Amino acid sequence: MPEPVAPNLPSDARTSAWLRWATAVLDAAGVPSARADAELLLAHALAVPRSDVARRAVLGTPVPDDVAPALAELVARRAQRVPLQHLVGTAPFRHLELAVGPGVFVPRPETEQVAQVAVDAARAVVAGAGRATVVDLCTGSGAIALAVATEVAGTDVHAVELDAAAHAWAERNVTAVREASGVVVHLVRGDARTALAGPAADGGLDGTVDVVVSNPPYVPPGAVPRDPEVADHDPGVALYGLGPDGLEVPRGITAAAARLLRPGGLYVMEHAEVQAAAARRMVSATGAFVDVRTVVDLTGRDRMVVARRSGPEHAGDPEPARERGRMDP
Repeated sequence: MPEPVAPNLPSDARTSAWLRWATAVLDAAGVPSARADAELLLAHALAVPRSDVARRAVLGTPVPDDVAPALAELVARRAQRVPLQHLVGTAPFRHLELAVGPGVFVPRPETEQVAQVAVDAARAVVAGAGRATVVDLCTGSGAIALAVATEVAGTDVHAVELDAAAHAWAERNVTAVREASGVVVHLVRGDARTALAGPAADGGLDGTVDVVVSNPPYVPPGAVPRDPEVADHDPGVALYGLGPDGLEVPRGITAAAARLLRPGGLYVMEHAEVQAAAARRMVSATGAFVDVRTVVDLTGRDRMVVARRSGPEHAGDPEPARERGRMDP
């Protein structure tokens, strides 16, 4: 980690001056979104919405003396490439604001499209059957599970996380959503490869789940992320998928999905762009899935593998909306 930044503070107390100063400091440190981050840090320090920062800048409103030291510290830490989300304590995900911090993977915008495929599939099942059961394996902060539960009425959502630190963050977010809206996600601390096992009569979910979705660790061991925010701050257990191809953990997740899904149920798993063909082969090799395809994210990058659990009923299941991608010949 670089040495702490100790830039000269602005002599002008106005918000506009602090905004220019913070942007310059972050830009010099190589932060790619310097202006946006400066606005968000000012908003956090001032305890106001981001939109209010621009208004204060135009009006020439000063930054209060008792706020300036904390703001300077926030900017200095961001210049050290501490993740913005760790500094402000939250990360946006679809319509949610999730609590995040050290010990949990910060949800990314690209994962929102993975959640969209799961949302569409759950919504289609609810429309046809009245309810849907969804399982999120390796839930991390609970982002995907909470997105599905809050966006699709009539879903029974189960989220599984093994790591103690990540589970604590997920529990915090699940509790906050339940208290704010009454929406319930059933959070389980356990190994995603074996959790929720057993027949329904014994409390398990084997063969009964409509959608299994996962954003597991999948980075190959030698592929260290370039961004310091990821390499230095996201927990390794949430990044590296083990095995020479990074797909050892995803193989276990895929086997669990095959066990949990009913015939015709949908499997959605995020992966790196370069892993698209390998992920399709991995899912196909189980012999448990049909219609194995790669689906792209909103930027057109290969982002996830999507497949249907094979079985006598799969042909009649509705396709989720907005699936685009490719299948192996």
